[in-house]
Amino acid sequence: MAGSGSSKLEGVAQAAQSLKRGQAPGRGLPPVHLWNPAHSGEIDIVIARDGSWRHEGARIGREAMVRLFSTILRKDDDGIWLVTPVEKLKITVEDAPFVAVRVDQIAGEGGPVLRFTTNVGDEVEASADNPIRVETDATGAPRPYVHVRRGLEALIGRPVFYELVAMADARDGRLGVASHGAWFDLGPAEAP
Repeated sequence: MAGSGSSKLEGVAQAAQSLKRGQAPGRGLPPVHLWNPAHSGEIDIVIARDGSWRHEGARIGREAMVRLFSTILRKDDDGIWLVTPVEKLKITVEDAPFVAVRVDQIAGEGGPVLRFTTNVGDEVEASADNPIRVETDATGAPRPYVHVRRGLEALIGRPVFYELVAMADARDGRLGVASHGAWFDLGPAEAP
């Protein structure tokens, strides 16, 4: 059984690699939102809360493979999928498919811009189209996210969130940050 899962993993990797080779440099991500393959199934891939990828319980240690797979992720109403033109395979995501591991505040034409880098090398600037949102878990601890693309989000890592809080301004008793002219609430200015 492990062999069939491994061959399925290699098959998806080969399909993703051929898609990547077929793209012109600088063309961007594959258009997974346009693909509706006839064949669908599941694969035992789990993206853990810490952003690590596991196949059949073993960590996928090849960073290039993880980055490649991250380019063919798609979020549908029924879950998150690896998608190629010929096949889509449902995977398990424990929290968010990406983790924001860095934030840089840069000067923009209309004010500050927050640029996040994810664990798979994606860069995204917080804006009205790519908002930052903060939930709280059962203990009341913040769980911050930034939208990356087409419904896929990155959990903002704790050190990165601390950097955001250090950049924050207070408005009406709330802390928040601005990026591309949009304001993002991070939580109360005073601890409860």
